[in-house]
Amino acid sequence: MNHDVWDQEAETFDGEPDHGLTDPAVRAAWRELLLSALPAAPALVADLGCGTGTIARLLTDEGYTVDGLDFSPQMIQRARAKVPESRFVVADAATPDLPAAAYDVVFSRHVLWAMTDPAEAFGRWLKLLKPGGIAVLVEGNWSTGAGLTAAQTEQIVLQARDEVHIRRLPEPVYWGKETTDERYLAVSLR
Repeated sequence: MNHDVWDQEAETFDGEPDHGLTDPAVRAAWRELLLSALPAAPALVADLGCGTGTIARLLTDEGYTVDGLDFSPQMIQRARAKVPESRFVVADAATPDLPAAAYDVVFSRHVLWAMTDPAEAFGRWLKLLKPGGIAVLVEGNWSTGAGLTAAQTEQIVLQARDEVHIRRLPEPVYWGKETTDERYLAVSLR
């Protein structure tokens, strides 16, 4: 998939409740979920495939410093407008153009599944982490047939890390609607 597709999606991307987090209940659920998984602020977060910067905005509001990366120039333009105090770069999450060994957290939401080689990309993501840094992934296996199962993501993470914790996210409050997809949070501390 090339960036033109995502450039076209940028204008309406935040319309989905879990993309824009404009619904107070959905935003509060994501805030609580992410704060329970992340180290305390101020921590430096690499938001890979940041889209329009919604998670960067949420985390910045909580005292985190966020560097975002997306390969869609239109998504990055919106992210810069939404979170002017963060740094955003146009680059491919498969080969993130961010400083090595600089981040406390590598975060991605619905990005790993889209990588040509998810395990290889995840290995590159880990190089961005400081010693003791954590990886936080939100992924899913959607009814469209796209995505990664929790078992697949667990296998990818365990090829490079010692542990991973999976928390399934079936609750509609995260998505703004009922869903039958397999959606989950994967957190790896080491």
